[in-house]
Amino acid sequence: MLQTILIVDDEPVNLAIMRDILSADYNLVFARDGADTLTAVAKHNPAMILLDIGLPDINGYDLCRQIKQQLDPAQAIQVIFITAYTDMAHEAAGFEAGGVDYIAKPVSPAVVRARVSSHLSRVRATALERSYREAILMLGHAGHYNDSDTGAHIWRMAAYAGALARGYGWDEDRSARLELAAPMHDTGKLGIPQSILRKPDPLTQHEWDVMKTHPQIGYEILRMSDAPVFQLAAEIALRHHEKWDGSGYPDGLAGEQIPESARIVALADVFDALSMKRPYKEAWPLEKIQEHIRATRGTHFDPDIVDVFENIVPQLLDIHREWTVKEQIQAQGCE
Repeated sequence: MLQTILIVDDEPVNLAIMRDILSADYNLVFARDGADTLTAVAKHNPAMILLDIGLPDINGYDLCRQIKQQLDPAQAIQVIFITAYTDMAHEAAGFEAGGVDYIAKPVSPAVVRARVSSHLSRVRATALERSYREAILMLGHAGHYNDSDTGAHIWRMAAYAGALARGYGWDEDRSARLELAAPMHDTGKLGIPQSILRKPDPLTQHEWDVMKTHPQIGYEILRMSDAPVFQLAAEIALRHHEKWDGSGYPDGLAGEQIPESARIVALADVFDALSMKRPYKEAWPLEKIQEHIRATRGTHFDPDIVDVFENIVPQLLDIHREWTVKEQIQAQGCE
């Protein structure tokens, strides 16, 4: 399906030129003044607007501001000014009004095609990222649908994981990807019966064996995507219950056999679980949590990641406070 571009100019000859340049590759809509432009934006939701500045009823800068004001926050419409005004002051005014580029008349077909293609590629990338985030949101919540965890747990834990990764020496891009992937660590709980997930009493050996299948289930679901964030999530889902001393599951991996991503998420997950109040327990005080994590250094957790944890406790507490406020606001909004 061709993307829609709205071309705004009060001169028919200029509209015809742009039609000749772009009509083979895009669905084009035309407007000749500000009022028609606002109507066309509402009706056609174009991906881009090529906007002249000198319109008969409004200047292009003010029109751009009006367009931005009427848009839903989720909409991403790129505005490129196409005008005979080529001085720096007009260019600065265009960017200040919300434009993303500035093309001078008389236009070069090659320049118009290149600029339009480049900016629309960014729109597609933004839409793809938003789709990933929406899928992550759904999978993260789905993994806890039958669990007793609150929805905030997965996002707070992910923020802890990102902070630990940065402290461990991961670069910003890699840490941010881990923070996106971490909420999906328990996706495999989709395959675990509600009677087990919500059982208030200790699990039987059979029930525990069933519970221990959720890493493999999550891995099988998440690895179906080739996207790097889902590949990382699959790795985390499969390995976040492995332990440094080899006593974890599903495969009893030990030490550096366990991927760094899973070692980081394992500590973040336990820290968050212990700091949460749940139906069957009170939240642990920080000192008790720290004692537990220190005591399991080299058995449950990677010793180096425990050291990072100790160094960034104040940062983790800031994250905890931030999410506590968010939960309180959300709870008030549901009353």
